[in-house]
Amino acid sequence: MHPLNEPDPLNAFCRHTAVRVPGALAGPLAGLQCGIKDIYAIRGSRTGFGNPQWLAAQAPATHTAHAVQRLLDAGATVIGKTQTDELTYSLTGENYHYGTPVNVNAVGRIPGGSSSGSAAATAGGLVDFALGSDTGGSVRLPASFCGIFGIRPTHGRIPLEGACALAPSMDTCGWFARTAPLLEKIGLVLLDSPAHPGPPLRRALLATDAFALADLPSRQALAQVLPRVTRSLGPVQEITLSTTDLTQWREVFRHLQGAEVWAMHGAWITQVQPAFGPGVRERFQWAAQLKEVDMAPLRAQRHAITAHLDALLGTDTVLIIPSAPGIAPRRDSPAAELDEFRLRALNLLCLAGLAGLPQISLPLAWVDGCPVGLSLVGPRHADEQLLAIASAFCSVP
Repeated sequence: MHPLNEPDPLNAFCRHTAVRVPGALAGPLAGLQCGIKDIYAIRGSRTGFGNPQWLAAQAPATHTAHAVQRLLDAGATVIGKTQTDELTYSLTGENYHYGTPVNVNAVGRIPGGSSSGSAAATAGGLVDFALGSDTGGSVRLPASFCGIFGIRPTHGRIPLEGACALAPSMDTCGWFARTAPLLEKIGLVLLDSPAHPGPPLRRALLATDAFALADLPSRQALAQVLPRVTRSLGPVQEITLSTTDLTQWREVFRHLQGAEVWAMHGAWITQVQPAFGPGVRERFQWAAQLKEVDMAPLRAQRHAITAHLDALLGTDTVLIIPSAPGIAPRRDSPAAELDEFRLRALNLLCLAGLAGLPQISLPLAWVDGCPVGLSLVGPRHADEQLLAIASAFCSVP
């Protein structure tokens, strides 16, 4: 049962942390209902972080997370906390303890994680919008799989006070909506204003090496919707994004993320020995070994990748890439198959995570009756401009 004491046919809401908090009577989000990923503190409620042993050790929060409070103050009503992968360290949305939320736009397929419940609730119309988080793709991938809009903002634009951390140098607060104008409206509530707002985004680059990583049906479907983008941004210039190989960028991301994850949670895992589900368990075991690895060369590579992307985008350029390498895998796919897909997805998802850039996934294409997203990556702190562009060209046929 979700917090309204009604059936939750999508298994999108947490049964163990049911909560409802009315929003302010007036504000830009007044009258809207939202779900909150179960990593954010809500005063008087416990945070489960996708794992029952984590939940058991938590006391009710004494303060509400910064981002959630912003939504409440703007008039949105929280109707429940939403399912997440264990400690958010996954991209499938299949939680060993609590089950898998239903992807209404890709029947029989996973919703993607770790913001699985938020994406499923939004896609299924149980809420108007939902709050998630994105470290390695946990908003962008579910948005693509579920056929909704999702954004990972510039790293640091939204304070993460009151949110459970995974890898702090990569963690961001993201959100989902079924329409681009609503996605933009939420952004105007959540985003802290930059010191120096940038110019309009006037140029577009299409990363051919990123598109080569998507399967053929997805590439063909995305190519058909590109003219909608070019009408808003002008002619698109094709480029090769990486001077080496995007799989190398992925490995820089994975190792740096894994080292941060273990630094954050290794002591708790060692002490409690929690029962993690398949995939998550092996990932933490791998991360534990990274404490012996010298991360300095990888940090230097991250700095170089970030400088390369910053120079490429400048202040007025949008990068176009697929949100995912294909449509959502089927539920209960073999672990090896899911892991292979995860690695392919990280080839695309690692860019924004490494460089801390904003990225929007747009539900513009379909393959075999399932959605696949097209992504716009913007310059640092160009979140508002990116949201405005998406709102403009996604509001017209």
